[in-house]
Amino acid sequence: MVALTLPDGSVRKFDKPVTGAEAAAAIGPGLAKAALVIRVDGKLMDLSRPIERDSKIAIVTSKDPDALGILRHDCAHVMAEAVKELFPETQVTIGPAIENGFYYDFARDKPFVPEDLGRIEARMKEIVKRDEKITREVWDRDKAVKFFKDLGERYKAEIIRDLPEDEEITLYRQGNFIDLCRGPHLPSTGKLGTAFKLTKLAGAYWRGDSRNEMLQRIYGTCWPDEKQLKAYLTMLEEAEKRDHRRLGREMNLFHLQDVAAGAVFWHPKGWTLYRTLRNYVRRRIAANGYVEVNTPQMVDRSLWEASGHWEKFRQNMFTAEVEDGVLALKPMNCPCHVQIFKQGITSYRDLPIRMAEFGACHRNEPSGALHGLMRVRAFVQDDAHIFCTEDQITAETRAFCTLLSSVYKDLGFEDVTVKFSDRPPMRAGSDATWDKAEAALKDATKATGLETQLNPGDGAFYGPKLDFVLRDAIGRDWQCGTLQVDFVLPERLDASYIGEDGAKHRPVMLHRAILGSFERFLGILIEHYAGKFPLWLAPVQAVVATITSDADDYAKKVLAALGDAGLRAELDVRNEKINYKVREHSLAKVPVMLVVGAKEAADGTVAVRRLGGKAQEILALKEAVARLMEEAAGPPAGR
Repeated sequence: MVALTLPDGSVRKFDKPVTGAEAAAAIGPGLAKAALVIRVDGKLMDLSRPIERDSKIAIVTSKDPDALGILRHDCAHVMAEAVKELFPETQVTIGPAIENGFYYDFARDKPFVPEDLGRIEARMKEIVKRDEKITREVWDRDKAVKFFKDLGERYKAEIIRDLPEDEEITLYRQGNFIDLCRGPHLPSTGKLGTAFKLTKLAGAYWRGDSRNEMLQRIYGTCWPDEKQLKAYLTMLEEAEKRDHRRLGREMNLFHLQDVAAGAVFWHPKGWTLYRTLRNYVRRRIAANGYVEVNTPQMVDRSLWEASGHWEKFRQNMFTAEVEDGVLALKPMNCPCHVQIFKQGITSYRDLPIRMAEFGACHRNEPSGALHGLMRVRAFVQDDAHIFCTEDQITAETRAFCTLLSSVYKDLGFEDVTVKFSDRPPMRAGSDATWDKAEAALKDATKATGLETQLNPGDGAFYGPKLDFVLRDAIGRDWQCGTLQVDFVLPERLDASYIGEDGAKHRPVMLHRAILGSFERFLGILIEHYAGKFPLWLAPVQAVVATITSDADDYAKKVLAALGDAGLRAELDVRNEKINYKVREHSLAKVPVMLVVGAKEAADGTVAVRRLGGKAQEILALKEAVARLMEEAAGPPAGR
């Protein structure tokens, strides 16, 4: 007798072990038809596998969140089958599901070309139409290695050979194609549907090691239905239009080049944008009780060894050998802030100390991972560390979360989710310390009223953390802010304060950032607004443009009035038609144009044109300046 408990609490009993497909059919024919895989005691399994003991089950359909990863993994297998049918000499290697899609790496002497993607995609749809049954097979390790070697698939043979000795070797067969995989998979290729699209080609080293041979990677995306696929492809098109690298060129904000790979050359307009954002953050944190510090960029390795970063982070650190040792460019600010905290004697009455730094950091990111402003080697963090007592953790968490959500709202982000990341496998500190830190952060989170999603095993090596994920204008998620509870570094770096009892105590260290990296956040902002910043953020807030040259002197008067009001404005008195000027400054995403000609000069007015609008408003110069000045003031600092 096998008793299966359904999600609604009801129990179905069977005289003998049943497969997931049989269980679904017993519940109902509609569910059996929609079933993709089954969840048994929390673990996903093929519908064809028997359930031999009492279990809690749930039938997974395309509406289940777990279905997306299954569909994408199956789509990778179908793509590999299509590639093998079209290009038999190709070797298949690894093909996982990833965020928003899947990829598969192939070894092939002749490179794929973009035109091949259409052929492969068409063959994939044929395979789906065939509705090939997908079956799981358990193989002997040596037999599996020989099988793939005989097929000429040396990469698969190598993967099997390197698997742990106690790992079961499972292969999945669909039609004439067979692949190494842990599963689970759909019951047949027909269940996949055709809501997929191959998106791009790329290179990838075998097993991600640059010392190995270069493979060819095909990326694709897959969704439960055509509507979701279309929405995603539309989002990709919009993302391409908003690409911060293209807009950075068009708006003359910054550039990147190989002479300083992973570092940014900020142009005057881009640096104005950077400073405007930094000054806003500086005002906000000052109003919330932070003190600002500045610490060295190069620090002796002994500090990084003491903090634990040398062991955990050494491969990402730039170092320089000097006559008296090894210096490292700091990849983060926290150990340096502890050094400031340790100067002199700190009393419990001084706590909390909120210590902020716009610290220039450097990390040795792989060249292949660099991506515009989003992934760089040289960056500045809006970093801060709050030194407090254990009793102050909840209040400081609440205050930080209030500040963070307010800043995000000011910058145009109101859809924010929070992830709770607990202890990682590789960590510093005892289990007891981690128990205390995780409990403290959970209690603080609960008291703050935050709803969080568990992100298991992704905490910092010194403590659990909250990650704040904001959603941009086209629906993409970006992890930016963080709050981390750390009992470890104060202990390792011997930080202490004098308590009310006159004895020494360890402070708790809260690591926190709102934006994260300024560079990355500016890339997100550029794409979120598609370069069309609100007036207070825009690098150039207004352009004064003349219709005819006899208005040049008046245009200069208008420019001076804008400057006196603190507005960032430019003058365009070129001998060009006004439509040309409007088009050019629209491409540069200037929010406001003040157009003047002989009539405006005579009347003391300006014609105000807004970016993206066709109409213009005639205003007296004084009124126009007052309106723009009020709009450009930006969000207030204290709240």
